[in-house]
This record gives sequence, C-alpha cells and structure tokens, in this order.
Amino acid sequence: MLWFRAVAFHVGFILSTALWGTSLTIIALCMPRRGRFRAVIVPWVTFVLWWLRITCGVKVEVQGSEHLLSGTGILFMKHSSTWDALFSQLLVCPQTTVIKKNLLWIPCFGWAFWVTGPITIDRSQPLSALRQMIDQGKTRLADDIWVCLFPEGTRVQPGKVGKFQIGGARLAKESGAPAYFVAHNGGLFWRQGEIPKRPGTIQLRISPPQYVGNDSAEAFNARAEDWMNQQMAELDPPVGIAR
Repeated sequence: MLWFRAVAFHVGFILSTALWGTSLTIIALCMPRRGRFRAVIVPWVTFVLWWLRITCGVKVEVQGSEHLLSGTGILFMKHSSTWDALFSQLLVCPQTTVIKKNLLWIPCFGWAFWVTGPITIDRSQPLSALRQMIDQGKTRLADDIWVCLFPEGTRVQPGKVGKFQIGGARLAKESGAPAYFVAHNGGLFWRQGEIPKRPGTIQLRISPPQYVGNDSAEAFNARAEDWMNQQMAELDPPVGIAR
C-alpha cells in the first residue's frame, strides 16, 4: 500500500512540476520580479505538499511560526531530504534560496527557480561563492526579501547534524539581520533515495530571532549548530511516525 500511494504521489509530483516549470514560468516572465515567487513557487509547493498529505498521509506541525512575523531575516534550514527544500518555500514570502548553480539546469524545476532570482553558487570555487552569497544576500535583505539557506551545505541523515558552513553566519554578521534556526524530522518521513513515504506528522521547530551582536561569525555559527543538535536530539526517535 505504501508503494501504491507513493507512486500516486510521484505521478502528481512530476505532472505538476512539468506544468509549473513551463506555463507558470512563461507567465512569470511578464510579471515584476518581486511578485514571481508568490506566483510561481508558492502555488506549486502548496499543491505538492497537499498532494503528499492526501496520498501518503504526511502532515506537518509547526512550532514557533509566530517568530517569523517581525520582518525579514535569514532562515537556517535543516536539510535532510527533498521535503525541507519544498516546505521552506512556504515559511516566508518573498524569499530567495541559496542553491547550487547546476540545479538551474534541471528541466522545469530549474527554469522556474531561475525566474524567481535565487542566489546561485558554484561549489567548485568556494571563496568566490562565499563572497557572492554574502553580497547578494545583503542586497536581498535590504530589499525586504528573506534569505533561506541550508547551513549544513548538503543533505544529512535524519537525526544527525552536519558541520555548519560559515556563509550563513557571516551573512548575519555583515547584514545585522536576524537569523531563525529551523529544525525538523522530515527526513524520517520522506527519506532521501526511497520512493515510499512514511505516513505520520512531521515536527518542525523555529527558533526566536537570533542576532550575532558582538560575537564573531564563528561563535554564532557554533551557537546555531548547538541549537540544531539539541532540537534534533529531541526529535529523534521519530515523533508521530507510523510503524
């Protein structure tokens, strides 16, 4: 049954992505850049996560969403599967996401992200990528656009926390913008590399706004990693997962 439901989900996922990445992308090119995120990303992600709940029984409970009402800032998002890359797009709007440059070459998916103006980095040139991310991030924040990034830099197994990259902390330091740490156990339900999805309720937690202040970027980065470790220890073993 899990396989049957997962296949139904993926059919809807693929078809909606093809539609989203073609027709909506073309329409978005005729719109002001600031409105493209709401017109292209939000409807598609909303549909995909609704379809995930209908077909696979995956729900979400969010704690701390009230912290995101105070203005723009930087999201430090836990990265364990495709689920968090999707759900992060619904937490704040408008936003720009820090992504690998080669993701823009993915048919449909990459095209749609391109029209919304993400911050793209080339991992083969880490120093220039770091400077580019900070400079573009500061510009977006100055324009009242949220910045969403994955401080671990890559997907990490559920229940574990990877070493945080310094880019997000340096952006917070140089911009003075608040950072919001986001932990979740979504990787237990949408496991990377597995087709079946596990029904249950994903728990997601958002920290109050965190400021670098007089700390160094390195100290702030360590504080963010410690917070994530504590939250993931509480969210693992899994909460609400069907067995």
